[in-house]
Amino acid sequence: MARPRKPLLSTDRIVETARALVDAEGLAAVSTRRLAAELGVSGPSLYNHFRTMDQILEAVADSVSAQVDLSMFEDGRDWRTALHDWAVSYRAALRDHPNIVPVLARGPGRRPAGLRVADVVFGAMVEAGWPAAQATSVGALLRYFVMGSAIGSFAGGFVDDESAYDPADYPHLGQAHLLAEQQEKVDERAFEMGLRALLDGLEQQYERVGPRPPQVGV
Repeated sequence: MARPRKPLLSTDRIVETARALVDAEGLAAVSTRRLAAELGVSGPSLYNHFRTMDQILEAVADSVSAQVDLSMFEDGRDWRTALHDWAVSYRAALRDHPNIVPVLARGPGRRPAGLRVADVVFGAMVEAGWPAAQATSVGALLRYFVMGSAIGSFAGGFVDDESAYDPADYPHLGQAHLLAEQQEKVDERAFEMGLRALLDGLEQQYERVGPRPPQVGV
């Protein structure tokens, strides 16, 4: 009886497997030996597709960038609404894959999906009338905010043990032990509050500079 054929090794399969490892165990779990074992292949065979492990992690990061919805910049939404909806989609992608955020934080480099995000956001802001230099800053600012929110949970950082918050030492943390069980609600509310405040500030700046004709450059 013939042996069942192993799935062919491909770039996509390597990236999917590496992403699953990063999601489950973090960046340190991804080594040539571990990844090859997960794929059922020899280590050297990986290098027919990627020259280095860093290239694999870059590809994993780019696969996450590719999950971010960009349609809001292309369907007629005003710039503020588009930024809001993009930030929500961007955060959702990073929240699903938080362990890859340190790689994404390096910037897009040569990653196609990451560059596509940068190109679309910058282009949409310039098209909306932002001066080119400020359009660059708008994209950077949203990126800082979203990545910061994806690094960890504020509410999840408090233990659910009331005795940890002795009022003699922490007179204002009497309810802090309740935060952990309300983690998602607290974090979502904080994200939306911060995003609205950020967009309010940008709108004030936009009113001062006034809509400008599209420009080239940064």
